[in-house]
Amino acid sequence: MLDRTQPMIFNDRPSPFKRWLNRGFILSTGLAALIVAGLVGWIGWQVAREAQPAIAALGWRFLLDRSWNPVTNEYGVLPMLWGTVSSAAIALLLATPIGIGTAIFLSEDFLPLPLRTLLVFWVELLAAIPSIVYGIWGFFILIPLLQPLGAWLHGTLGWLPVFSTPYVGPGLLPAGLLLTLMILPLITAIARDSLLALPSEWRDASLSLGASRWTTIFRVLIPAAASGIGAGVMLALGRALGETMAVTMVIGNSNTLSASLLAPSNTIASLLANQFNEARDLQVAALMYAALVLFGITLLVNVLAEWIVFNVQSSSGR
Repeated sequence: MLDRTQPMIFNDRPSPFKRWLNRGFILSTGLAALIVAGLVGWIGWQVAREAQPAIAALGWRFLLDRSWNPVTNEYGVLPMLWGTVSSAAIALLLATPIGIGTAIFLSEDFLPLPLRTLLVFWVELLAAIPSIVYGIWGFFILIPLLQPLGAWLHGTLGWLPVFSTPYVGPGLLPAGLLLTLMILPLITAIARDSLLALPSEWRDASLSLGASRWTTIFRVLIPAAASGIGAGVMLALGRALGETMAVTMVIGNSNTLSASLLAPSNTIASLLANQFNEARDLQVAALMYAALVLFGITLLVNVLAEWIVFNVQSSSGR
């Protein structure tokens, strides 16, 4: 019979097979991470090698010059750099509060579960729509739809530099609004998953201490999920910076520098899509130089995202 007076001893040591399996899993995932990092480095090195003639010929003034003229071999990426950053900034400023608000609405019990599930499905479906479809919708629907707003902004606020030009259709404003729609489901999905990943006990504890529902959301849940939400915002920013086809169809593809949101503009990704097939000699190198600049910007965005996530997690003690 079992002697209950003796302490029961459990063998918690894993078997040799499990130890071998764990070690193999760690090694395989580490190898996969090294392969991904190596691919990123190899891509960057290849682009930099192809851009070397332009780097040697143009130097740093490539980032500051406004002229892009293949006939005279004058290349400057400043207008495209401005269009890339401006359109992505417009999208991020609009999509971030809307996406986080939608995530809160879909993660808390504001609606019955069947209706909430249906809305989640429709929001995530927006992320599956091809870019060319967004571009066609933006060109035929969004640009004409913005005509009254553009005319009003120029007529009423035309003294401001950002509205100083007449609305002609394609431009920074339609591109920014289209990018807003494209990155909105990404921010919403990641923010919602981050909120749902929080322990339900945190909600119950806050409510039991007398906090209201909205106080619990904004003082407990949002700060706790800030690292995941921030990573989603930065990922969406990377998508906005590198979007090509949809932006090409609505931004106007004008290589001129203008502070007006109503004026046609261009992005680095659109420049590459429009000119690469017909480029020759130094123009090819200049386009690769522009691609290297875009590569550096997206890499910087991802490093910044990791830094934000790390600091938020460190400050919260998670």
